[in-house]
Amino acid sequence: MASLKDVAKLASVSLMTVSRAINNPEKLNKQTYQRVKQAIEQLNYVPDLSARKIRGDNSGPCAIGVLALETAMTPFSVELLQAIEKTAQNHGWNTFIVNLFDDKDPDHAINTLLSYRPNGIIYTTMGLRKVDLPEKLLGKNIVLANCVTDSEKLACYIPDDYTGQYQAMQQVIKKGYKRPLCIYLSEKTLAGKTRRKGAEQAWLDAGKNLKKMASYHMPILENNIAQEYMTTIDILKQHCNNTPDFDVLICGNDRIAFVAYQYLLGQGFHIPKDVAILGYDNMVGTGELFFPPLTTVQLPHYEIGEQAALHIINGQTETEISYVASPYLERNSL
Repeated sequence: MASLKDVAKLASVSLMTVSRAINNPEKLNKQTYQRVKQAIEQLNYVPDLSARKIRGDNSGPCAIGVLALETAMTPFSVELLQAIEKTAQNHGWNTFIVNLFDDKDPDHAINTLLSYRPNGIIYTTMGLRKVDLPEKLLGKNIVLANCVTDSEKLACYIPDDYTGQYQAMQQVIKKGYKRPLCIYLSEKTLAGKTRRKGAEQAWLDAGKNLKKMASYHMPILENNIAQEYMTTIDILKQHCNNTPDFDVLICGNDRIAFVAYQYLLGQGFHIPKDVAILGYDNMVGTGELFFPPLTTVQLPHYEIGEQAALHIINGQTETEISYVASPYLERNSL
């Protein structure tokens, strides 16, 4: 790999001149800059930004290190990572991502991230959850995206699940539905508990009786899609004899809605004529492919990544939870 000395030798200039060409080209005359630029291109020279950080040289672009706990495993989370990278690029910053997995010792990943001396760190997870920050990250310039922690008072950017579900339930009520069947995510998850609170509060605020809502929580099913499918079917069977005893199904996520579509349509029921369905998440690339298209709530992963990146880029110092809006998306299933 070519070094700074190799570039200087080929361009017949000093090391300082090469450094200026890279960091402050306006300080060189046009001919000298072009000579250095041609040498860099010829040698495919890449500046060693991590070495600059170690030396305390901050002349190069700033960088955000992303510690991604299983984040790249779903399309939703990929949007979050994409937002961080695009926002950084738009402000002249660099990003790098180090993946972290629940079943692996985090030390190696964290040491790798810290070795690059990032100006700030975004810790992000697949699925909203509470995390225990590794000790090596405590006291660093760190922002949480799609997660919260009790380890340290930090800035956290998470979906506003309560308001998202509350406003969606208001639409259900406005459209005249009176007998909801609710299949929420596990009550052991932050989203499962919060979304149920939002739905029930909207129901109560409309002067309705909670006994008119049949509510279930999915069990915790680690990577067991088949069991999740069967649990949804079992709940639906309890409430569907000749005709459903509910007029709208409130789903903890779009995956539950997908299973419900298959079952209900297979039983000869029409959506939304016989049973309306409300999802949650806006599953990437599939919401419009439901027949009819699924009414749902948008998980704002892109906005979460963007705001977390801007927090570091703008040098914000707030250390509280920021709730990012989760908008209602009207389609044809409700």
